[in-house]
Amino acid sequence: MEPMTDSNTVIDLLLVDDEADFRDSAEHYFKRRGYRVTAVESGQQALKVLEEKQFDVAVVDVHMPEMDGVKLLEFLRENDPDLQVIMLTGGATVPSAVASLKAGAVDYVTKPVKLADLDRLIAKSAASGRVQRENTQLRHVLQRNRPGHFMVGESEALKKVLHLVERLAPTNKPVLIEGESGTGKELVARAIHAGSDLRDKPLVVINCAALPESLLESELFGHEKGAFTGAVAAKPGLFEMADGGTLFVDEFGELAGGLQAKLLRVLEDGVIRRIGSVKERRVQVRLIAATNRHLATEVAEGRFREDLFYRVNVLGIQLPPLRDRGQDVLLLARHFLGAGWNLSKEVADALAAYSWPGNIRQLSNAIERAKVLTDESGTIFVDDLPQEIFTCETDDNPIIGSNIDLDTLNRSHVEMVLQQNGGNKAKTARALGVNRRSLYRLLEKFGIA
Repeated sequence: MEPMTDSNTVIDLLLVDDEADFRDSAEHYFKRRGYRVTAVESGQQALKVLEEKQFDVAVVDVHMPEMDGVKLLEFLRENDPDLQVIMLTGGATVPSAVASLKAGAVDYVTKPVKLADLDRLIAKSAASGRVQRENTQLRHVLQRNRPGHFMVGESEALKKVLHLVERLAPTNKPVLIEGESGTGKELVARAIHAGSDLRDKPLVVINCAALPESLLESELFGHEKGAFTGAVAAKPGLFEMADGGTLFVDEFGELAGGLQAKLLRVLEDGVIRRIGSVKERRVQVRLIAATNRHLATEVAEGRFREDLFYRVNVLGIQLPPLRDRGQDVLLLARHFLGAGWNLSKEVADALAAYSWPGNIRQLSNAIERAKVLTDESGTIFVDDLPQEIFTCETDDNPIIGSNIDLDTLNRSHVEMVLQQNGGNKAKTARALGVNRRSLYRLLEKFGIA
């Protein structure tokens, strides 16, 4: 049998009671119910166990020698504020009940207690604790992403974005973020939410381009049981899930006409209606929309509703492409590399010269690829980069390595330099003045293993 939880997630239970008969029978019962049970007879043993393991729920007897349950409860709450603690006693008194609840217990039960009743209380407490723990984790994530710390760079273009985020975040008005793919629109949306008064409320994300129109409507507004084939149960939509918080709609320009009309109504009067339902539900949601299209042009050409555009574009942010952010390219590259890695001068020149049509996402992928391909030296060289980057050519930046005439390098010279560098191909390539891809061609040409 599984524990009585909605998600069927196994519960880690700490049982602390100096009464051996009750402790043994409860441990046996809850193990049969599918719990992971740790049973101890004293507060000191409980504290020792907690040094090595985290629990969802603790059931603690109030009356124990040396350290009573209320004192243990205080230690438990200090050690893990999200731990749900249920107190037990064979001699219930009002003062002990009040003391336990004030110290942070979620409930108070008197002995003898039916284990089935205790089972239901534990399952309910575990579900509540799981939500509380997730909210704690979410607050930590949001705190790390507060405006001013969420994007890497020093360019004037980025500083303008940061200034806008700081000004717009506290208003709780709709925001439209426009920019090319890969410029960090979702990152900016998360920063806006983190800087708002809704930072402790949900941030719900949906990508309109990832779903067909019929499924997208269900995801946004929810549906009732039997509303369409496959709707075997009622399901709340993302607007309901984001109620009181923020809904981030990515690829906003992909919304079909019908969905644009329904979304406009939500923004105007805060009312939604699930598919297959006549019941209206009120929600209070801040909308942040993002698109790689130029919506003003889409409106002018009749592909996007003008009224919805003006409703969403109350506060707008234009994200600059990476090619317009100057030395931010190298700052970002070193950020993605992390500690212990270096860029050769040729790589730095190549990264700075490239136009980055895929923006930050493309740069991040290129750096991750280079880290996989490079040798043990920890330095990235040009032939560790994707070919389109290191073959980038401008008037001031010829193809890297192309000024070397490979035909002038004879076999004996290549072998000598290779031997001098202990067979290290990266060092050999640098000594010869070629990139490693050219060196491999030379080794193949001369038949050098």
